[in-house]
Amino acid sequence: MEALTAGRAEGSRAGEIRPLESARRLSHALRVEATTPEISVLLPYRDAGSTVAEAIRSVLAQPLPLEVLAIDDGSRDSGPAQVVQLAKRDPRVVPLRAGGGLVAALERGRRAARAGILARMDADDRCLPGRLAAQIHSLRQRPGVVGCRVELFGDVAGGMRRYVAWQNALLTPEAHARDLFVEAPLCHPSVALPAALLDAVGGYRDGDFPEDYDLWLRLHAAGAELRKVDHLGLAWRQHAESFSRTDGRYRDAAFRDLKARHLAPRLPAERPLVVWGAGPTGKRFVRSLEPHGPRAARFVDIDPRKVGRVARGAPIVAPEALRPDDFVVVAVGSRGARGLVREALVSAGRVERVDFVCVA
Repeated sequence: MEALTAGRAEGSRAGEIRPLESARRLSHALRVEATTPEISVLLPYRDAGSTVAEAIRSVLAQPLPLEVLAIDDGSRDSGPAQVVQLAKRDPRVVPLRAGGGLVAALERGRRAARAGILARMDADDRCLPGRLAAQIHSLRQRPGVVGCRVELFGDVAGGMRRYVAWQNALLTPEAHARDLFVEAPLCHPSVALPAALLDAVGGYRDGDFPEDYDLWLRLHAAGAELRKVDHLGLAWRQHAESFSRTDGRYRDAAFRDLKARHLAPRLPAERPLVVWGAGPTGKRFVRSLEPHGPRAARFVDIDPRKVGRVARGAPIVAPEALRPDDFVVVAVGSRGARGLVREALVSAGRVERVDFVCVA
């Protein structure tokens, strides 16, 4: 009131209509506040001219205040021009440029985001109805990293179908924590999380590893909860040029080394480390652990032909030889074997994440 009164007095002296000007400023401020996004969607792209417009429109169809930060990572096709045209028609689209790869693009978008909640989208996927609203609602209940269930389309391989079925079955924080070292439990373009949470761990990191899985592991180590809303929220496109098929950072060894690096400091140093699985999966995982300190005291295997032998300098024993103070890393490669070993260990009174952990 004091400011408006002062303006009125000054205006009467100078012959200006200060109250009207103040009202216009106030009206503009209210409009800006009303359009401040609840959620900022980070959508990096490169040479995605055939799909980026569809991906952006699928986000804009979500009925809530949002912005789409479309970050061009060195495109050589029509993608950037399409994004600019979309931005001219809809101010919720914010064209940005980066360069230097996916992580640099994500960090560029993160720095420009205005909302307190960030979500991810890829330029060749489709955001399905209700996804972002469901994730915002979940985050209002409690913070964390919130994914959703996804469906596959395009050139889908059998292994990816199994992976997505496994991933979609993980909904609770407990399920995500239990299987965190089996595989990445969240589909990156399906997640939403508080911007402050991403800030707290230093944002995305670049390296010889999958940037999303590295982020889930760091966030979980920092105490963040990983979970999903029970909502089909993303159509996840698969094709021959997908990063997961072509980028060396997504090869099996890169995943394994990343898991080992993050798991090693969590293993109880005062307890003998026993690896259940003396086949290739178990031996490779131990090889990745060793540079970080942990070494297997023993291997466990049910194959009588392996029992009595030695793997990586450690004896191979039968399950009956497990001791009460052993900490067990379950690293078995046969389909269905992990569930059987988990069931056997729980039946024997061992507690997952206290007495054993499953990896792959």
